[in-house]
Amino acid sequence: MNRDRTGNRFRLLFITAVWGGFAGGVVWCFLKAVAFCTEIIWKTLPEKSGFSFLPVVICAAGGILLGALHKKYGDYPEELSVVMFKIKRDKYYDYKNIAVMMLCAFIPLVLCASVGPEAGLTGIIAALCYWIGDNVSYAGVQAAGFSKIGEAVTLGQLFHSPLFGILAVEENEDDTKEAGTLSKTQKLLYYGISAVSAFLITRLLNTLFGTAMEGFPSFSEVPSGVHDYLLLLIYIPAGLLIYLIFEFFEGLTKSLAGRIPVILRGILCGIIVGFMGISIPVVMSSGEEQMAGLMKAFSSYPPLFLVGICILKLLMTAFCINFGMKGGHFFPLIFACTCMGFALSNIFFSASESHGAFAAAVVTATVLGAQLKKPLAAALLLLLCFPPGLLLWCFVCAAIGERAGTAMSFTAKAKELSGEPGDIK
Repeated sequence: MNRDRTGNRFRLLFITAVWGGFAGGVVWCFLKAVAFCTEIIWKTLPEKSGFSFLPVVICAAGGILLGALHKKYGDYPEELSVVMFKIKRDKYYDYKNIAVMMLCAFIPLVLCASVGPEAGLTGIIAALCYWIGDNVSYAGVQAAGFSKIGEAVTLGQLFHSPLFGILAVEENEDDTKEAGTLSKTQKLLYYGISAVSAFLITRLLNTLFGTAMEGFPSFSEVPSGVHDYLLLLIYIPAGLLIYLIFEFFEGLTKSLAGRIPVILRGILCGIIVGFMGISIPVVMSSGEEQMAGLMKAFSSYPPLFLVGICILKLLMTAFCINFGMKGGHFFPLIFACTCMGFALSNIFFSASESHGAFAAAVVTATVLGAQLKKPLAAALLLLLCFPPGLLLWCFVCAAIGERAGTAMSFTAKAKELSGEPGDIK
């Protein structure tokens, strides 16, 4: 009996390690393919053809394809909260349309829509998990647990923060233990094993074939002083204002999209994304590359220009998500909020990286707290690009954002990840 139990535990640990490495490999391959195809569409083909507006044509074609897929199969990729809600409610996630999920997650990213990769990848990983659960008898009973491990690995890898991945999945889970599920202690052990496995596989692939995704650039550790703390009275309301603006754009674009036939909506979205990518590329894509240039030269830009970029980024993100080019909003929001933080810093201080980093961190933490409804996870997420010395302030501002966002949201009731599908996209 004890020997069988020990054997089962080692087998489960082995499957967890393999699953973590597999999930990490899937994420790497997906992002590598996105980077390769993006380079072809936006640089190689226009240069070789001599037709600079070729991306507009390709984006329009992509919009038609997405519209046709959405009309026939449904609104893929599903939001992270929807995926996790279905797993919690049904103890299952349907994988029969996994090819459609992959295509609908892939196309918006290669067309440089203003969305991030996290929404599509989490659904893909969950679908793969349940496919394995249905085809590997021993893994089937733990499929729900492995799906959460896969989500944590995916988010941790995308945001270069394994702790964020764990907390984003677990922070609002209830403590009840159902049959066939993993205990919290087991989950922590398996999360750790899967995260290490994913890291090693990703590191190997990066060494052999080059980095798939650079991620956001990071601020160096910077000091902050009493003047920065006093300006919290401005930075936090500015973050809440951004949250309200994004909520307004979400409601507006969703209302408009509902009045337009799905294929026509896809064509319109593709054409606008194409023209915006050519004319104002800074507000397109998920924002990592644009962030690098912004961090180096933000003090040279007028505050009004930075505010304008912030607002336009918010509008394009909501537009892309609701008009058919769906994806995540974490990356675009971080970029938009950083623009607003830099704008406020330029107003109150002369050129200073330390003041700009503090302002951007506070504004971003406030917005992510309001959106994510998980202050600690939001603070850990911001370690992606802000120094650890600002972690406490990020947590405080995210907690304030959570409370205020729940009270102020007017496009939908604030919903937790463990309840009905809510704010995470």
